[in-house]
Amino acid sequence: MNEQIMARHWLAIIAPKAAPALATTTVLALARIWNANGAEHSIGNAVLMTALSLAAAAAGVCASIGRAGDPVIAGTAFAASGGLALAGVAGYADGLSLPLLLWVLATAVAYGLAARYWRTDRRDRVAYERHVSDRREERTHIERVETIRGSTQIEVARTGAAYAEQLAQALVTRAALPGFDATVLETAGLPQLPAADTFQE
Repeated sequence: MNEQIMARHWLAIIAPKAAPALATTTVLALARIWNANGAEHSIGNAVLMTALSLAAAAAGVCASIGRAGDPVIAGTAFAASGGLALAGVAGYADGLSLPLLLWVLATAVAYGLAARYWRTDRRDRVAYERHVSDRREERTHIERVETIRGSTQIEVARTGAAYAEQLAQALVTRAALPGFDATVLETAGLPQLPAADTFQE
């Protein structure tokens, strides 16, 4: 059984690992641009970002404890809440030290959460590959057993046909000999043979 081997591009392998850092870096860069355009010490902007962050956190809490309990929606809401909080602080603060500290913390938390999903995904992928390998070995074993069985049946049929042909030839030769008595064979329990004159025709 031949399988097509597909090699993934190195960008496709690195992109999921770099996504958390790219996301937090993008938020930090946009917040600092926002800071340079007038968000620094703006109470209205700080209140807006705080309200948006708290609303996203509340949505995450509702999604996690609701009837559905969807972890994807909850995780997205909490990520949005953290991103809005980071953007608000980075846009409002004077220097770069506090925004960079929050960026490091947000990146570490993002990688911590992503590592859990990566581990689950890797475990599922390994389990799937193991299942596929077991099924492939089982099918290969069944094919091998059926091949051996078919070859054995063909060999038995060929041997039986050769034996029957040899037996028929021996009976014909024996019937052609002088003094052959078919009744002796019949009394011995062998099947009835045709008369000797039929072999001589």
